Amino acid sequence: MSNKGELYLIAAPSGAGKTSLMRALLERCPRLALSVSDTTRPARTGEVDGEQYHFVDRAAFEAGIAAGDYLEHAEVFGNYYGTRRDRVEALWAAGKDVLLEIDVQGAAQVRDRFPGLCSIFILPPSMDELARRLNQRGSDSAEVIRRRLSEARREIEACSQFRWMVVNDVFERALDELESICTAWPLRRARQQARVAKLLDEDAGHSTISD
Repeated sequence: MSNKGELYLIAAPSGAGKTSLMRALLERCPRLALSVSDTTRPARTGEVDGEQYHFVDRAAFEAGIAAGDYLEHAEVFGNYYGTRRDRVEALWAAGKDVLLEIDVQGAAQVRDRFPGLCSIFILPPSMDELARRLNQRGSDSAEVIRRRLSEARREIEACSQFRWMVVNDVFERALDELESICTAWPLRRARQQARVAKLLDEDAGHSTISD
């Protein structure tokens, strides 16, 4: 990945506030661009194709899987979600760092392909607060909420696989922490080694300074 932009991955259980945090993070970090995922689920009220998701039918998605078009994909609650490889590469080619919003299943696939990525897990303050947020939405049945809470426990158990964890208890504080991670991450040793090598090469080519 040394010749490409950074790759950031954010995952969280449903209701943790991930989407709102990501929107605010994108406003603060102009170099960062979201790779919008494909999904086979129907668009919800207010959703626009190409903004929240690219909405595709199941046959088209499965054809994309067979062709190797997806960097990662997963089936969640009967619907496919996936990140197209060509969209990520196009953003890198445009000089952007890429942000992926995916679930724990997809995150594992991307980590296998890009072990040097920056992975962040958004935690809710508590399971009670997560349940309150899901109920407050008013868009899901009691059965769906119970299923989402059960899935949230499974996802939270996997949070140790991520490099960073941010608790979304106070929105602005969580946003500040996300911005700090995105600011510090490009300065890590592995990313700077190429710059150090270049400096040393330049120094080796200089003539010695005479007295």
